[in-house]
Formats: sequence, structure tokens, C-alpha cells
Amino acid sequence: MVQCPDQRGVIAALAQLLYGFGCNIVESDQFTDKESDVYFQRIRFDFSDIVIGPANTAVLERAIAELAARYSMDWEIFYDTKVKRVAVLVSKMDHCLYDLLIRHRAGELNCAIPIIISNHPDLEGVAQMFGIDFRWVPMKTKDAEGKQAQEAEIDRILTELDVDIIILARYMQIFTHDFCARHAAHTINIHHSFLPAFEGAKPYHRAHDRGVKVIGATAHFATSELDAGPIIEQDVTRITHRDSVKDMIRKGRDLERLVLARAVRWVLEDRVLVHGNKTVVFED
Repeated sequence: MVQCPDQRGVIAALAQLLYGFGCNIVESDQFTDKESDVYFQRIRFDFSDIVIGPANTAVLERAIAELAARYSMDWEIFYDTKVKRVAVLVSKMDHCLYDLLIRHRAGELNCAIPIIISNHPDLEGVAQMFGIDFRWVPMKTKDAEGKQAQEAEIDRILTELDVDIIILARYMQIFTHDFCARHAAHTINIHHSFLPAFEGAKPYHRAHDRGVKVIGATAHFATSELDAGPIIEQDVTRITHRDSVKDMIRKGRDLERLVLARAVRWVLEDRVLVHGNKTVVFED
């Protein structure tokens, strides 16, 4: 994954470097943002023709780093052999959790899910059904100290289990600025609205009161600003005057499942680059 100032020769230089190491490019996608003059590229390559091992990958990465310095390039390399470890955070609603776990069991999400964390005990049975460890981490006192203690315990669990990605599957808690700063680059949230409209609580009720004709769902990276992180995926469905709030919630939950699943899969497959408060998504 690459991003750098747009300039001549970047594609050729990367391709030539990989060729020189015996790598075969099997997939390549690129995009240039004309407004910021920034170039983005995702390259998937096979290096089975060279001896696979730490020494060889280290040499390859040093060569990429040297090339990156010449082009003022930010880059990151991911290996298929490294399966990402995911923590799912939930509260009481289970529709997104069930959908993720079923997709994971079906092989649609290439990751390990070692833990489900919740501020309520209600969904422990779901975790047991799928053979996943469940940790109940309540906020014991309704003040800043209680919030800090809760987040410290969540941090301890994430570190203990070497978690790479956090999924907020309708986790109805607002994190502190410090927690978001530590985890913003790898925390995916699903919001039950087509952001930036109707951020915060009860968006379906407010959308119904407003008489909207479409409702949506938004998956985004979580930041310290509520429901304002870089958007990964969105989708909408039509609403008519006949739809009650209950109808809108039902239709909205269908969207939430789909939108969150797409966003999670794209992040797991390293298809998402963050640029400012936007994302570049190289869809499959």
C-alpha cells in the first residue's frame, strides 16, 4: 500500500524493484487525487520464486524503504501469512455481531476473532455458541474515573490478546479522546445513519420525524469526534410515508449488517488507505 506526491516514474520504479526481487505482480490498482495531487496504489504480488524467510523479506523491505525515501512515499507491506486478530465490541443489540460471526464461520472474513467484549452481559450466550471468549467490562461508576477504568481494562485485554483490529458492532459507548487516539487507525464503527446526517443517538426516530425518503448506514474509522471519522462504506434504501419507525429500524439493520461486513472485509484485505478525513478504497 503506497501513497505519495503524484509524480512521474512511481509505477515503473515499484514494478522494476519487485521484478528485480523475483516477485510477480498479480493485482495492481491506483488512483490520483487531483485536488491534493496525491498518488495512491495497492499492489498485490507473489514472491514464491524467491526463498521465503525473514532475511529475504527484510532485504525487500529495506529496498522499498530506500525507494520510498526518493519519492517521499508512505508505504506499508502486509503478508497473507499474517492473519489479523479482531476484537468485537458490542452492547445489547446482536444483529451485527451475529452477521459477522456467521460470515467468519463461512470463511468470508479472513481473520481470527479471539474475543468479544461488552459493557453488558447479555450476549455472552452468543459468544459461547461460536466458541469465542467473552469479557464483560462494565463501567462501574458513572464518572470520569469509571470510564478510565473501563477503558484501561479494555486496553489490557486488547494487548493481552495481541488484537490488530477493533470492530464496534453497535457498541453503544462513547470512548474518551485518549482511547480514540490510541486506536483510531484500526477501529471500525457502524453508525445507523447515512452520515453526516443524523449523527448521534436515535437517528431513525429523527429521520422519521423529518420525513426522509432514504435511510442509510455508514461504516467509518472511529475518532475522538463522534461519528465523524473517515468513511469506509455507505449504503441506502428507500423509505415511503407508509414506513413506521419500526419499519425503518428493520430496514436499517439490514443495511448495517451489509455495510459493516463490507468495510471489515476491505480492511482485513488491506484495501483501505486513509487520506485526511477521507478514505481511498480499492474494492474487489
